[in-house]
Amino acid sequence: MSIDLFDSVKVIDVDTHITEPPNVFVDRVPPRYRDDAPHIERVDGEDIWVSHGERIGKPGSASMAGFNGVVPAAPATYDEIPTAMYDSTERLRHMDGEGIYAEVLYPNVGGFGSAAYLRLGGEDLATECVRAYNDFMIEWCSADPKRLIPVMTLPFWNVDAAVAEIERGVALGYRSVNFCNQPDHHGQPALSDPQWDPIWAAAQDANVPVSFHIGGGDIGRVLMNPGGMGFQANFARVSSMLFMDNMRCIADLIFSGICHRYPELRFVSVESGVGWLPGALEAFDWQWRNGGIDVEHPEYDLLPSEYFRRQIYGCFWFEEASALFAIEQFPDNILYETDYPHPTCQHPGPLTPAQHPRVYAQRTLGRLDDVTARKVLHDNAAALYAID
Repeated sequence: MSIDLFDSVKVIDVDTHITEPPNVFVDRVPPRYRDDAPHIERVDGEDIWVSHGERIGKPGSASMAGFNGVVPAAPATYDEIPTAMYDSTERLRHMDGEGIYAEVLYPNVGGFGSAAYLRLGGEDLATECVRAYNDFMIEWCSADPKRLIPVMTLPFWNVDAAVAEIERGVALGYRSVNFCNQPDHHGQPALSDPQWDPIWAAAQDANVPVSFHIGGGDIGRVLMNPGGMGFQANFARVSSMLFMDNMRCIADLIFSGICHRYPELRFVSVESGVGWLPGALEAFDWQWRNGGIDVEHPEYDLLPSEYFRRQIYGCFWFEEASALFAIEQFPDNILYETDYPHPTCQHPGPLTPAQHPRVYAQRTLGRLDDVTARKVLHDNAAALYAID
């Protein structure tokens, strides 16, 4: 394709993150929870998220796009974080500058499956933090609801509360929900357990896709350094291997019959890459045929790869040859993301000064025919998220 993709397609970036402003939770939880809700304190010259006097994270660690340094270094305070990472009007200006029409938005403070809220002091506080975040994101995205697409978080530790939040969130304007990809890491049944069926039913009834963002498991356990690597080597190892958690997630959705029981429900594997999908699905099909599943579950009427084609999507941001092969196999199931503004996002940094999304897309996706390129950059996501 000789034309500039970002000039010819309204690009939809399906995985970006918001650096939550300092007052997200304390301004919105009930008064009895305000002292315990996450809030910002300046500690030794750094802005820190704090709850119960304990540090729970740093906004700068998730705000790395354009930062002149590499992990564990990060912007120290909000004064050093670009305003586009936490202000929606500035985010829209940033998107205009990069040639991106719409962004789908995920959180940071609560973790990528909401489990971080459970460490704050019980399920009641955690649930109030979920509601506060969801209320805030609707307000934040009101700067342009056609272009800023928030994904609601769920209190997965309480099925009834999660179903109620889906119903409340859809009424507020949400078009997608995020669910923990490894609830068993947090004292809950595995993803394949029928306990979660009311959540799948509620999402299917509301016609909203369910996302599984990498890192929904026990990140603290995953980040443990096995020794002899160094921080940056271990960070790169973990950032790569988290993809495999979503391979297991997709396997659970298919082999447990969730896809079969909820044929109209769509699922999204977020920030997990797509290069591994053809090999994984080929393996799923082989073991499905040779494992006697048709005897145990005669009701399953499709192969794993067919369930995937019908209702599961994958997202990628940096892959090239492997992404192109996956797109060739599954052109209707692949979505484009940048992961802005995370440490390994598709935006310029000290080691990749020219890595603007436009440059990457032209170099890689410019090799596709125009119909397929439009599917990946716009059409698949527009249909999935009902983006005008």
